[in-house]
Amino acid sequence: MINDELIDAAAAVLHPYHVDDRLFGDVASALLTDAGNVYVGVCIDTASGTGFCAEHAAIAAMVTAREYKIAKIVAVWRGDGPLHVVAPCGRCREFIRQIDPSNLDAEVILGKHRTAPLRTLLPETDWASPLD
Repeated sequence: MINDELIDAAAAVLHPYHVDDRLFGDVASALLTDAGNVYVGVCIDTASGTGFCAEHAAIAAMVTAREYKIAKIVAVWRGDGPLHVVAPCGRCREFIRQIDPSNLDAEVILGKHRTAPLRTLLPETDWASPLD
């Protein structure tokens, strides 16, 4: 699957919805597993901080289907203008890593023609070495 197809899959589930001062579904994510399946999800913003990012929703759908290895992942946002690809936040980067160790090599789509392996977007991922 090429980047444009995964971007389009994410964009297809963008359906912003307002509840009071909160906004649901204004960021969407799509991921491709190593088995070739695509999962999508949207963000849920809550006032109490219990919400989650679109990447979390897509990953939850993947895990529900008993898959854990991500080949590619993307998140998109559209305000009042053009579609934007957004990089995963630090919490999402760490979440992706913890789902399966091989996800350090997952290809994160940063634009139509720009990607990076997750490992290059994370700080040090190894546990600290003992001093003695």
